[in-house]
Amino acid sequence: MDLVNIFIRSAFVDNMIFAFFFGMCSYLAVSKTVKTAFGLGMAVIFVLVVTIPINYLIENYVLKEGALGWLGEEFSSVNLSYLTFIMFIAVIASTVQLVEMIVEKISPALYGALGIFLPLIAVNCAILGGALFMQEKQFATIGQATVYGLGSGVGWFIAVVLIAAIRERIRYANIPGPLRGVGMAFLITGLMGLAFLGFMGFEI
Repeated sequence: MDLVNIFIRSAFVDNMIFAFFFGMCSYLAVSKTVKTAFGLGMAVIFVLVVTIPINYLIENYVLKEGALGWLGEEFSSVNLSYLTFIMFIAVIASTVQLVEMIVEKISPALYGALGIFLPLIAVNCAILGGALFMQEKQFATIGQATVYGLGSGVGWFIAVVLIAAIRERIRYANIPGPLRGVGMAFLITGLMGLAFLGFMGFEI
């Protein structure tokens, strides 16, 4: 049940978009159609599920103080935590490059639709935020970290697909001029964020 709670909390309560507003640039840019939102959402899930466990291993067996104790007693006092950001970003950038090549090979149309926002996943603060939150939460096992990555990705996926579906529906609605486009997207995001507050305190 602990893994279920981690998943539910990361996807709905600590939602990257509605709780922390992480990844807003790509969220607003690709949420004009459900198809592109779905594709980018799946890419974000994949990147989070791959990078968070890898960064968990790097954090616990390489970077933090005493993590290198498995190499010998003389390494037990080594602290490489100052390399956290550069190591996390290197893992993320490598994974995003892999995702970009896979999407281009499997679905050239989706690759063209996502455009520059696919490689920009590497600088999506939701991805780095997931790794840093993983570090802060100090999960006991790599399984918990992986479920957290999956839940965070699913939460971002739900947010971007929902806003895309709503924006498609209201595209031809009679909306006042100043609110059209990004303005309405921000209003809808705020209302959806309030709706997601209903998940707070929900545990199994």
